Amino acid sequence: MQVGQRLRAIRVSRGLSQVQLADLVNVDNSLLCKIENGATRGSIDTLQRIAQALGVTVNDLLEEQKAG
Repeated sequence: MQVGQRLRAIRVSRGLSQVQLADLVNVDNSLLCKIENGATRGSIDTLQRIAQALGVTVNDLLEEQKAG
């Protein structure tokens, strides 16, 4: 699963829309949309703020899930 896919899955599981998360993180909704769709990766600073708003670590967004 790609970063954007994990981000979307976590965001949806938290019951947040893209607009709500963008507001919490203070980024433009179009940037969040591009990250979720894989068009851009976003800066580490942005990913840190997103992770914090979602209550996860940056590693949770970046690491592939281990099977098993």
